[in-house]
Amino acid sequence: MQKYNVIVVGAGHAGCEAALASARMGLKTLLFSINLDNIAQMSCNPAIGGLAKGHLVREIDALGGEMGKVIDKTGIQFRLLNTKKGQAVQAPRAQADKKKYQSLMRNILEKEPHLDLKQALIEEIIIFDKKACGVITHTGMRYTADYIILTTGTFLNGLIHVGLVSFKGGRSGEFAAEGLSLSLKKLGIEIGRLKTGTSPRILAKSINFSLLEKQPGDKNPVPFSFSTKKIIQDQICCYITYTNQDTHQIIRENFDRTPLYCGKITGIGPRYCPSIEIKIERFSDKESHQLFLEPEGIETEEFYINGFATSIPEDVQIKALRTIKGLEKAEIIRPGYAVEYDFCYPTQLNATLESKIVPNLFMAGQINGTSGYEEAAAQGLIAGINVGLKIKGDKPLIIDRSEGYIGVLVDDLITKGVKEPYRLFTSRAEYRLLLRYHNADQRLSEYGYKCGLVSRETIEKVRYKKCAIKDEVNRLSKTRYKGRINPVNPDLCEEIIKEVELEIKYAGYIQRQIREINKFKKMENKNIPSDFPYDSIKGLSIEAREKLKEIRPGSVGQASRLEGITPADISILLIYLKDKSECFT
Repeated sequence: MQKYNVIVVGAGHAGCEAALASARMGLKTLLFSINLDNIAQMSCNPAIGGLAKGHLVREIDALGGEMGKVIDKTGIQFRLLNTKKGQAVQAPRAQADKKKYQSLMRNILEKEPHLDLKQALIEEIIIFDKKACGVITHTGMRYTADYIILTTGTFLNGLIHVGLVSFKGGRSGEFAAEGLSLSLKKLGIEIGRLKTGTSPRILAKSINFSLLEKQPGDKNPVPFSFSTKKIIQDQICCYITYTNQDTHQIIRENFDRTPLYCGKITGIGPRYCPSIEIKIERFSDKESHQLFLEPEGIETEEFYINGFATSIPEDVQIKALRTIKGLEKAEIIRPGYAVEYDFCYPTQLNATLESKIVPNLFMAGQINGTSGYEEAAAQGLIAGINVGLKIKGDKPLIIDRSEGYIGVLVDDLITKGVKEPYRLFTSRAEYRLLLRYHNADQRLSEYGYKCGLVSRETIEKVRYKKCAIKDEVNRLSKTRYKGRINPVNPDLCEEIIKEVELEIKYAGYIQRQIREINKFKKMENKNIPSDFPYDSIKGLSIEAREKLKEIRPGSVGQASRLEGITPADISILLIYLKDKSECFT
């Protein structure tokens, strides 16, 4: 049996990026999927990007990932969000032709020279010498590798709910991974339970579009990938409608048939993307809730109802939808449902996304308690890169909070953990003015180049861009004009001109954030050994001591962000580290 360098379990958005990254770094990689026809499946809304998520996709692209390139080729509507607000919170979003997206991503995976694909359900992690070294499939086949990356999504012990009917599955129509969850528990990994849900899909010919509000795409779409010169495909409309008091009343009358209110669902759901029944209960004073009707592709009549995620019974879904303007004759072709699944508490991971408990085992995506395709893809890319760097004996890639939203995402997970499905927001980033979606290539492409995922041609373009922006800002700062202000050098491209204008416009704020980052890095650079003797430090509170021993932060900066750690605790820790100067690296 052939031995691999890397085995990736799960071919969702995290698994695709992880497998491509490790394979492109020259490692013999094997990617497992329960169903190869559902690679890169969009189980929920058929869209990529959005607030903070669009930033993530740009950063994935800057590091050499694939998501941005694929959505640029398969998107059917592109919109730049928050255009009336500041640059720091603007972000691109695109509706996807979900089947074309899947098909293209699978084709890219299949053509990758160092990557193999296999269809199988993984039941167990093989351990040798206390390290992960392989997997066992449901048919008893054994595959060995130097490293394992788990990207299992919602499949670990997945349980689907439609009303009071429940059945096992990672998503509708697919098996759950029960054995693997048990295997992880036996290895000493702490597991929790979360819940997410999806909306019903309805048939286009049953929708009265004349009663709906049109939501067109942008005339000049902003691509996700820095390598995409222009979006050339035609765009199609999405539509907006609203629930009403009749809708709400029907759902309220059936709370007793809803698993969320009958105790059947024990997993914690997402606070920021609640189901329609939660919205109706939590915001009982609201007369309506906005819904977005989103096409799932060019060659399908299927529409996704964004904003109507639900686990109410199917007959109630039909009855409730038909009270909504434009949906009076709606035909459901796939009911909405909730899915409960196991996840592994991410505080058990290092910043590389390697398990602290089982060496050579990495985890990425919803297995770490996150929600969203973009959050998953970003983690998959980081895990794949760090496996490759570890095999080569190189320094790991750890993006800090001042460098990218990916750094914010990973740090939040491993430091703060999750109590509900984690979703990234721009508000989670302390330095978001510097983390604009426009400049992701300037921030991160050098890392991608050093890892071998970004080409020489691409990095030279990025270096030219950075220099051109700096030179033009310097030129303008030293030039004085009477009357009308001299415009930016017209020989520069529009992209560079826009960045120059932003740098000048926000100069004061940017300089202030740079000063804050310099303070932040002083704390981040004060490393703490993994075996640091917290019990021997007098003055630390019991809560602080227990939290520090549990998480084992890698730096004073990370320690300062732990829940329950006070400034006084950090001061004591700094004094102790100063006395033990050999702890510094």
